[in-house]
Amino acid sequence: MTIDSSKIAPDALTKAQAEAELSRLSELLQKANAAYHTKDAPEISDADYDALKRRNLEIEALFPDLKRADSPSDQVGGPLAEGFSKITHDVRMLSLGNAFDAEDVTEFDTRIRKYLGLDEADPLAYTAEPKIDGLSLSLRYEQGRLIYAATRGDGQVGENVTANARMIDDIPQVLDGAPDILEVRGEVYMSDADFQALNATQETQGGKVFANPRNAAAGSLRQIDPEITRQRPLKFFAYAWGALSERLADTQFAAIERLKTLGFKTNDLTKRCDGPDELLAHYAEIEQQRATLGYDIDGVVYKVDDLDLQARLGFRSTTPRWAVAHKFAAELAWTRLEAIEIQVGRTGALSPVARLQPVTVGGVVVSNATLHNEDYIAGRDAKGNPIRDGKDIREGDWVQVYRAGDVIPKVADVDLSKRPKGAELYAFPHVCPECNSAALREEGDAVRRCTGGLICPAQAVEKLKHFVSRGAFDIEGLGAKQVEMFYHDDQLPIKEPADIFTLRARDAENLSKLQNRDGWGEKSATNLFDAIDERRNIPLNKLLFALGIRHVGESAASLIATHYGSWSAVTEAMDQASDLAGEAWEDLIGIDGVGTVMATSLVLAFAQDKERASIDRLAAELTIQDVAKPDSSGSPVAGKTIVFTGTLEKMTRAEAKARAEGLGAKVSGSVSAKTDLLVAGPGAGSKAKKAADLGVETIDEDAWLSLIGDAG
Repeated sequence: MTIDSSKIAPDALTKAQAEAELSRLSELLQKANAAYHTKDAPEISDADYDALKRRNLEIEALFPDLKRADSPSDQVGGPLAEGFSKITHDVRMLSLGNAFDAEDVTEFDTRIRKYLGLDEADPLAYTAEPKIDGLSLSLRYEQGRLIYAATRGDGQVGENVTANARMIDDIPQVLDGAPDILEVRGEVYMSDADFQALNATQETQGGKVFANPRNAAAGSLRQIDPEITRQRPLKFFAYAWGALSERLADTQFAAIERLKTLGFKTNDLTKRCDGPDELLAHYAEIEQQRATLGYDIDGVVYKVDDLDLQARLGFRSTTPRWAVAHKFAAELAWTRLEAIEIQVGRTGALSPVARLQPVTVGGVVVSNATLHNEDYIAGRDAKGNPIRDGKDIREGDWVQVYRAGDVIPKVADVDLSKRPKGAELYAFPHVCPECNSAALREEGDAVRRCTGGLICPAQAVEKLKHFVSRGAFDIEGLGAKQVEMFYHDDQLPIKEPADIFTLRARDAENLSKLQNRDGWGEKSATNLFDAIDERRNIPLNKLLFALGIRHVGESAASLIATHYGSWSAVTEAMDQASDLAGEAWEDLIGIDGVGTVMATSLVLAFAQDKERASIDRLAAELTIQDVAKPDSSGSPVAGKTIVFTGTLEKMTRAEAKARAEGLGAKVSGSVSAKTDLLVAGPGAGSKAKKAADLGVETIDEDAWLSLIGDAG
């Protein structure tokens, strides 16, 4: 029997199952991030998303050597939306870690104290504030004047929505007494009453009716025409800051008060709390008021109050150590499941989707839900044990769905008493509905996948859409709709990425056929060809990500590109590692963050004749930029791989790692031939021995502090 790793508790997974499960979770969470942050059209519930991300973190904690380079725990937000210029944030806009119960909150406090070396009796204050369910926005002021406004985007780069932000009454244009440089961060939202009034107007005028206030706020802020934004009743709560020319205050609470005096609206429910007990009490108080606040919240955010301690705690890759979001529980509803549809993704995964009779859950109308996989539909887990008391899911069933926040729910239960007579057992397809190729399910994989590869139109189209997406080639004027059109075009077809870059030449050979079609003219055709040519010069990491190789996300592509440096080095290494053995293979899997599953997928993509030929045809059309070597002149450890072992006595392990990474080093959890330096404290064991065997330089903590002293 095939084992579904998605149903196995993290601590019961084998290493192979854990690797497969991390791959599945990465794919699901990347798709969810794009739907929520970019399209403002979420496809899974907050509760489902949180559960997936939490499972990913649990598995990474149990199997740290399997953490993927494109791990969802290292990602913030999603790809940028089309239609706006880009602004790079001086200070990254990060997401928050989550807490779901009182135990999680207590553990958060314990982690903070351990990191800082504080005892339970030592005082430690926090702030607690409602988590507004809206769209994050950063406002930059210089000499008291609003210079620009940007959405969070992917955390590093956001969309320029300055003209739209100026239309929001809660956002002051001029500040009196502000620092010379001040980036104010907060949430754009819409009140419940304004949301209902907007939808009533939209329905009367035949416009778009929004599913919930969050989507309405996001859609209103992301209008190309700022006049539309002006007509929408948007509000803004300030709760944080980015770049500063001078400090606002010494504490989080006082800094929020300072923002209030500068003219920003802040949340009156923000409170200073001493310890987890007071945090939980304030959480309960806010939860009781939730229904009467007049705006949507989905939890309470806790932050260490002392800003010096915040600075000392620092950040993980995507979240601050000093803050956490305590989320509210899910909501339930019953409705009719009208149909089960199968969608085929870029990697060939057959994903079942429930089409629901629209139902309102907590004020939000939902009509779709994920059904996960064939086992879930059949009412069993990976081991064949019953779930939902063994009740399967059939078309026509009366089903219970749940959601938390503002997104599409999950099917949780079935009411057999309302099952229509004659409702047939759902037969999950064993052939691809798009190309009729066999759909197989590998050992340890919860998902059935089409084996059609390049001949499967669904996979081909989805791969092309991925190729031109924001994180990849980002070709202006060649989006998902245009990809669909060209893929099915008889005269100027685009069947693989290389075809994009031969489009102008083929159009000329066919006597300018594109400009003579409906919706196209000479200017629009020329603009498209020019936009394509602008992308012929591409960074190595962008190309690797754009290829759409399974398991290779943006972070992994950057990691691989940095390691090899050039396209020729990548192709040579992949050729030498084609038998999944030897020095080149060991070098590949030795990259911190690249596991055997990702490495195998990468090597096989280059080893398959048809796929390699397609890649080579593409590369021949491009100028691929090498990765610039980092300037290591300012740091004695930049670019080095460092391992810490034993007990550190003058700083915690977490602080040591953060310090090393801040100086440009790469911190690994294991010693290998690639290790440059081992920092060993008392109690160092097998790692110290292995380092000695490999001839790796080993120093103690004092020598480490002396080494980085000037740079720190």
